[in-house]
Amino acid sequence: MNILEHLDKDNLHHAYLIEGSRNEILPEIISFLEEINIKTSANPDFYDIAYDNLKIDDALNLRAFGTEKSFSTGKKVFVISANQFTLDAQGVLLKMFEEPTLDTHFFLIMPDTAALLKTVISRFYFISTKPEMKDAIKEAEKFISMKLADRIEFLKIFAKTEKDEDEESTSPQPSPYQGEGDFESPRIRASKFLNALEVALHRKILSKKTDIDTSFFKHFFKVREFLRQPGSSVKSLMESVAIVVPNL
Repeated sequence: MNILEHLDKDNLHHAYLIEGSRNEILPEIISFLEEINIKTSANPDFYDIAYDNLKIDDALNLRAFGTEKSFSTGKKVFVISANQFTLDAQGVLLKMFEEPTLDTHFFLIMPDTAALLKTVISRFYFISTKPEMKDAIKEAEKFISMKLADRIEFLKIFAKTEKDEDEESTSPQPSPYQGEGDFESPRIRASKFLNALEVALHRKILSKKTDIDTSFFKHFFKVREFLRQPGSSVKSLMESVAIVVPNL
């Protein structure tokens, strides 16, 4: 999806929430801003910041910057990329988006908005660029037919950078990082796989003529909740998924 069709240069919304890949979305935002004469380099009123897990201190800083007057007579623009928001951070930002500052605009990019409070999402112009899950569903179908040992081996792809992520999340004052590349964390990758796995399992179950115990879907819900908690083990959570999924 081309996000430019949602951006009106004559009537810019105060806050956009864009779901999808930062790699694909950021260049489109930069191009749009340059087109409407907002400089994205050497401009003290333009902010491009990326977080893995945006926490309450980060939100307080953003709120402070967002309510300050611009250095110029033009617009102040924030492009914020984040994998996750803590609940405390969402609460801090909610009030800011309820009462927007004149000529201040936010573009929030997230790979998955499922963890955001509905009240927060409602304050944004929401744009989703999620591609079809065809390839992910095919992988999920293979996973369902695997033996347990093979499932455990397959799930290692979701925990290969978990150690680095946990070290960052436990640092006293985590700093926003800038980066070129997609920075999806193991938690986001695991959550996306769960989405595809649910679709694949629903299809398998519908194709069966016998009754199947579907209590594992409740387990998926619990796993998602724990995936949103910093410090939880992605490896252990996904291994529990491997155990409860029936071989269909």
